[in-house]
Amino acid sequence: MSTKSKPRSRKPWLWVPSLYFAEGIPYVIVMTVSVIMYKRLGISNTEIALYTSWLYLPWVIKPLWSPVVDLLRTKRFWIVTMQLIIGAGLAGVALTLPTSNFFKYSLAFLWLLAFSSATHDIAADGFYMLGLNKHQQAWFVGIRSTFYRLAMITGQGLLVIMAGYIESITGLPTEKLQVRAVPQATEMRLLHPDSLRRRFDASELRMVVYPETLHIAIRPRSRAEADSLLALVKQWNHRSGTQTVQETRRQEQTAEQQPSRWQRHVSQPLERFLRRHFGPDLNERRASDRVGNLGFVYFYLSKQPEPGEEVVVNFGRESGDTSIKLVLGSRMVFDAANWDRPQIAVIQLDPKLKHATRARFAARSGNIPLAWMTTFALLAGLFLLFFVYHKFILPYPRSDVVRGTDGATGLLAEFFKTFVTFFQKPYIGRILAFLLLYRFAEAQLVKIASPFLLDAQEVGGLALTTGQVGFVYGTVGIIALTLAGLLGGFLAAKHGLKYWLWWMVIAINVPDAVYIFLSYVQPTNFWVINLSVAIEQFGYGFGFTAYMLYMIYVSEGEHKTAHFAICTGFMALGMMIPGMFSGWLQEVIGYQHFFIWIMIATVPGFIVTKLIPLDPEFGKKNGDAS
Repeated sequence: MSTKSKPRSRKPWLWVPSLYFAEGIPYVIVMTVSVIMYKRLGISNTEIALYTSWLYLPWVIKPLWSPVVDLLRTKRFWIVTMQLIIGAGLAGVALTLPTSNFFKYSLAFLWLLAFSSATHDIAADGFYMLGLNKHQQAWFVGIRSTFYRLAMITGQGLLVIMAGYIESITGLPTEKLQVRAVPQATEMRLLHPDSLRRRFDASELRMVVYPETLHIAIRPRSRAEADSLLALVKQWNHRSGTQTVQETRRQEQTAEQQPSRWQRHVSQPLERFLRRHFGPDLNERRASDRVGNLGFVYFYLSKQPEPGEEVVVNFGRESGDTSIKLVLGSRMVFDAANWDRPQIAVIQLDPKLKHATRARFAARSGNIPLAWMTTFALLAGLFLLFFVYHKFILPYPRSDVVRGTDGATGLLAEFFKTFVTFFQKPYIGRILAFLLLYRFAEAQLVKIASPFLLDAQEVGGLALTTGQVGFVYGTVGIIALTLAGLLGGFLAAKHGLKYWLWWMVIAINVPDAVYIFLSYVQPTNFWVINLSVAIEQFGYGFGFTAYMLYMIYVSEGEHKTAHFAICTGFMALGMMIPGMFSGWLQEVIGYQHFFIWIMIATVPGFIVTKLIPLDPEFGKKNGDAS
């Protein structure tokens, strides 16, 4: 195809919506969907928060390699190439999920996705300005934002719902268990699983649960006796090969590595201090030597699964009295080697329980790796279509040219000059503190919110299904976030940022308290959970408006675009660092104390907001010169 025949322009409707939809999908996959996927695959909150927070790094350093996009090839080339690489990365995640080392390999492909997505962002935003005239840029700014938000809803909502649906249809039928706490009941002894009379059915693969109804006598046990029984159950389950992914990884790390100096002198003493004074079982440790009575539930399969097939069983309370809780056996894995070796779950009564009550537990299974493998495979196909579509549909703007090496020296000199002038801004220390600490609490909360919604009630979570989390956090939450962002922009434009600044700071921080309510009450009403998440996300969307507008305010001047890019790098850094330790902290102190800590962590945001310089006229229709 000759240069003369290449279309210099096309109708923006043909490519602007699809370009920004394609820009949003990989970001939400890397930042949010990966958290939900790893939680469903059994990775610990500590590892999820640490490693997925590292995935922010490409956006942190994005300003550093943006000149490379200008120097080497056209922005059109970078767009279509990155879409092809993103598709390959998504396919790589899909292919690695069924493997034994899926966490390591899938993270490698997510890193590829992250760098490709950040590069795609640079090229797409530059191409938008080159491919449209000034009037079109202004007219389509709302369109691009809308389709970026639609990508967020699609990735965080519809795709997660789809993965949950695949989990549900590929699993075995759900088994229900009624647990009754009664004053007078025959004491249930811990049976050796080999002595259990088992029933097999070669015609149908299903879970077998014994007993069908569990009666637990309301009487206390000594702590030493309960601990001894729990140790026996753990020993049996360990021999039967039902370790979780995180237990296996921790044992491998313990066997291979000696504690570092940092671990010996800092992290381990800090963890012991936090567990001793703020741990989730603090009240139990302060109690007497008497604990609640125990009941035992046995699980096995009715027939041998296919070679290589794993049946993952998630067991937990579905409804009823929270005085009846699961203390062991929330996740079990069966395969061709251990399908007929019963696994034991332990249910314990609250020692303060005095009256008869009941609860209903459910054992659900699903082919979780298959569900997420299918989801990522479909995404890979989608980006292959994006690659082909944009290869032929994107225009060839005359200004989208390779600068070449001749201009490299001047470009790099200008590039370093923009950095110098940014850090020479008045009150730059206060500005950087604001960029890093305004979302200090939210950066930690966002990594734990989805695991909290997914985790079993017995460990402090809400026990939602994958599909329910997709609806709550990825659909209702995103809609609330979007509406709040629109409202914040409208109000700031009417009265100026200074007028609404403190209301926005309150909005982004105070609604985090809904998670304290959710963690202590643990409501089972789905609409109460939806309303709570919507309140928090609406507050976040309204408060985030102040952050975005302040970055624009800071970037005003000769190098507006470059300075804004530097601000976005600090914005990503402010999310990355707090997120890295949030999972570890939550596992040490539990969900309830973690969400109390989140409210304490909002204090730096109020302090740095008080210190920043801000023109009272900025943002007003008649006062904003920009």
